[in-house]
Amino acid sequence: MTESIQQFFNARPESVGQAREFAAQALDGWGLRARAEDIRLCVSELATNAVVHGTAPGHDGFLVRLDSDDDVVRLEVHDSHRKQPAVREPTTTDVSGRGLQLVAALSDGWGVEDRASAGKIVWSCFKATEGATG
Repeated sequence: MTESIQQFFNARPESVGQAREFAAQALDGWGLRARAEDIRLCVSELATNAVVHGTAPGHDGFLVRLDSDDDVVRLEVHDSHRKQPAVREPTTTDVSGRGLQLVAALSDGWGVEDRASAGKIVWSCFKATEGATG
């Protein structure tokens, strides 16, 4: 059975925690607990990127969407900026720049797609492991 849920958030720092809680509640409601912490962390990183880098002038927010079927949970963060994110190699003294490295390490795949309207979708997928439901 396929489940989908989405919510729009304003582009402000406190929205990152709200997006993380939104995802946690959805996953718990679907009985998907095995990868919940990985997904929550990826929501946090992608939502932070949307707040910091993804808001084009005249647009003030981002959308978080979760889709689940029997095998995979797909996380999407839609924002209004076309600039493509890239994994970078921060130095040991950099205080930021590790978010996409975390997403790449924790997810089973991720990428970026242009939206038909302005902006992009940054997505990551998580395979539901045995015993992940219930």
